[in-house]
Amino acid sequence: MTTLYIRDVSEAVAETLKERAAAAGMSLSAYVAGELARVAARPTNAEIVSRLKAQDRSAGPSTVDIVEAVRDSRR
Repeated sequence: MTTLYIRDVSEAVAETLKERAAAAGMSLSAYVAGELARVAARPTNAEIVSRLKAQDRSAGPSTVDIVEAVRDSRR
């Protein structure tokens, strides 16, 4: 397991994290480690775009169909 040291954390942020850790019945280290794991598990915007580009959309509506639907909804 890696040890991280975080510098220049404002007092307000540190106090908020301490309060949230206490409310969750956790140590500050355990709480922050859990939050970091949660953040790291989320895909980046670039990963989301890459996944969307890789999807097969051949069965979906065409651009013409979409434009027509938008036009019809405005009438």
